Parts: sequence; C-alpha cells; structure tokens
Amino acid sequence: MRASLRSIWFRNAIFGVEDSLISTLGLLAGLAVADAERATIILTGVVLIAVEAFSMGVGSLLSEHSVEELESRRTLPMRKAASGGAVMFVSYVAAGFIPLGPYAIFPVSHALWYSVIGTLGALFVLGVLVAWESRTRMIRHGCEMLLFGGAAIAVGMIVGRLAQIAM
Repeated sequence: MRASLRSIWFRNAIFGVEDSLISTLGLLAGLAVADAERATIILTGVVLIAVEAFSMGVGSLLSEHSVEELESRRTLPMRKAASGGAVMFVSYVAAGFIPLGPYAIFPVSHALWYSVIGTLGALFVLGVLVAWESRTRMIRHGCEMLLFGGAAIAVGMIVGRLAQIAM
C-alpha cells in the first residue's frame, strides 16, 4: 500500500472511531441522565450512528479529494479519497455500537455506566494502538485520548442534567 493511501486510511480510522465513541456516548449519556426511556435512547443512538457515519464519510471523501487536488493542482479521480470516506463510514458505525450496546442489554441506570466505562476503555485502547503504530509513547497517548474523550462525555452528561432540571 502506498504511504499516502495508508495515511488517509489511518487518519480516517482514528477520526471515525474517536468521533463516534465520543459523540454517541455524549448524546446517549445526556439522554440517560435526563431520564429518557430506553427505547428512545436506542432509537436516537441508531439514528445518530447512521446519519453521522454517512455525513462523516461524505465529508472525508470531499475534504480528502479537495486536498489531493489542491496539492497536485489538477483534477483527479476520487478513488483514493473514496477509500478514505469508506474507512471513515465503517469505523464510525463499528465504534458507535460500543456506547450503544449496553442500552440494548441493561436497564438505563446500569447501561449508562457500562457505556461510559466501555467507551473510556475503547478510547484508551485507541490511543495505545495509535501510539503503537506510530512508535510513540503508548500509555501517554492512551491517557490523552481517555482524558479528552472523557471531557467531551462530561459535557453531554452536564447538558443532559441541565435539560432535565429545566424541564
């Protein structure tokens, strides 16, 4: 595989997984702390994953293609950019079911915490894998991914709690 294609896949896989984990958990946690019903949480999660995966995939396709054309100063086919968009789509869908899965199995009160723990664990593992692939400090990258992701998750929970109070 050529280095530029590998970079496109790597970038899109990391972005897709990270964004899906954080966005999906943030939304679901916000709904859970606002006392939404389990069916509403699951439906909202599935809709979010589908819409965002498609949107992110198309966004990746268009941005990667635009950068390729900018750098080459000529019109190019979309093949390489399309593969990046596909990686984005698949990684977003796959990762989205990590925070959503517990809601299909457990009551909302328990699912929330299983979802948070599973997602934070997945973020840490993602950081470690990225560092391993790039041959940098694994624990540091794992902790960075966990902390930044955890902050975004906290935002979703705080907004959900404030919305519940306001209602």
